[in-house]
Amino acid sequence: MTLPISSIGSIPMPSTLASAASSGSGEFQNVLTSTIDNLQSLQNNADSTAQKFMTGENEEVHTVALAGQQAELAFELGLQVRNKVVAAYQEVMKMQL
Repeated sequence: MTLPISSIGSIPMPSTLASAASSGSGEFQNVLTSTIDNLQSLQNNADSTAQKFMTGENEEVHTVALAGQQAELAFELGLQVRNKVVAAYQEVMKMQL
């Protein structure tokens, strides 16, 4: 029995990036900017959650761990996507006309 894979949600999926690339550079820039802003907000959330936990506010350990892990995974995903885009760009630049 196989279970369907659900969407991550806040991180754009490849279909979003593909439609942005086909519709023009302005749309791709908007997707890229919103993705970077999303990564920054996840990092800020992890930082504020850890700060609340350390100051003794009403934060649970598992909430801090989940927020940190979510920010780390989102950053790693963004880094891998960037690496793939750079590699694709370098391959295009190697092509002879």
